[in-house]
Amino acid sequence: MRSAAGREAAQPAVRASERGIRLAVLVAALGYFVDIYDLVLFGIVREASLAGLGLVGQAATDVGLDLIRWQMGGMLVGGVLWGVLGDRRGRLAILFGSIVLYSLANIANGFVESVGVYAALRFLAGIGLAGELGGGITLVSEVMPRESRGYATTLVASVGICGGLVAVAVGDHFAWRTAYFVGGGLGLLLLALRVGVYESGMYASMQATSVSRGNFLALFTNWSRCRRYVAVILCGVPIWYVVGILIMFSPELGEAMGMAGEARPSASRAIMWCYIGLATGDFASGALSQLVRSRKRSLWVFLAITALGVGLYFTAGVLSLPAFYGLCALLGFGTGYWAVFVTVAAEQFGTNLRATATTTAPNFVRGAVVPLAFAYEALQPALGLLGAAACVGAVVLVLAAVALALIDESYGRDLDFLEH
Repeated sequence: MRSAAGREAAQPAVRASERGIRLAVLVAALGYFVDIYDLVLFGIVREASLAGLGLVGQAATDVGLDLIRWQMGGMLVGGVLWGVLGDRRGRLAILFGSIVLYSLANIANGFVESVGVYAALRFLAGIGLAGELGGGITLVSEVMPRESRGYATTLVASVGICGGLVAVAVGDHFAWRTAYFVGGGLGLLLLALRVGVYESGMYASMQATSVSRGNFLALFTNWSRCRRYVAVILCGVPIWYVVGILIMFSPELGEAMGMAGEARPSASRAIMWCYIGLATGDFASGALSQLVRSRKRSLWVFLAITALGVGLYFTAGVLSLPAFYGLCALLGFGTGYWAVFVTVAAEQFGTNLRATATTTAPNFVRGAVVPLAFAYEALQPALGLLGAAACVGAVVLVLAAVALALIDESYGRDLDFLEH
């Protein structure tokens, strides 16, 4: 039996451990908050910032697509960079390095005077942002008890999504350059908070072994790992099809539906309603996965809601501007399975590849906007704006359903294992 002195000595350690867990969850949530702030901000200030650089009309639309590609391309590069670093040097290496690069790039973004510099800084900001969500979720997944892991990752995603709402408020009330300065300042404040975060115990224990760590190619050299990895990514692509195509280009798509003049949708309003839906959807999908004790069942429910929302977007959205915005909220709610998606990514892989998989998977999903945008553009001459967007969406949803059928159930899985 433990002595009274022993119990007293253990209690501060337990409290310290609980404080460490709470701080890890807080830091991960605020990191994702900054991540979403930046991604949403570009959609809001896209037209104003390009007008400030002398671009309007079709030229602004074309350059806007190019800038999205540069930013998402940076996230693809950063996802691999930070993921590998997180498995080789530790989860904290991601949390510190990524926010420094993002903050400096965003502050510099407020001073741009040319499209070339704008693109370069969006690329660097994308690299920096790429580590935020994956690094935070990896750390939180490893420090939380396995049965309550989903609640913590849901909290991270739900708080993070609110960064989109703050971006709408800042983008609507401040000049676009100031909005970028705010993003960089938030990143630097978050950097100071991260000083007190401790490394994951699972990662620390793994360092005593000789197992290979952070080998990105190892995700493809084994059929089981490759299947799990590709399936996870495809499950998440509908989220960024909705955000990157249907919501980001809602003004152009709304106009193609005949919603011109005052009835033309506003990008900032569409994004605001979408992210209100995302915030509630992330909470609901994560809670559902815990209540039914299944990640896959929750994903099936929300993928079905997303498919319904996409169908209504092209048919009922034209009824009125309020109806259009209501469908943006429904689409946001349906695609609010991001929390469960990233949790599943963390739970599918061993400790020596977990940061690599969890950091690269969401960034490959975001980076999927690049080929989706190319497909959207390529199909427009034959199908028009609406037909092209609908065709891309149908393919994305079918692939996600097939992929979800191939994913292993991971609720309550013990994460203290290695990939060999």
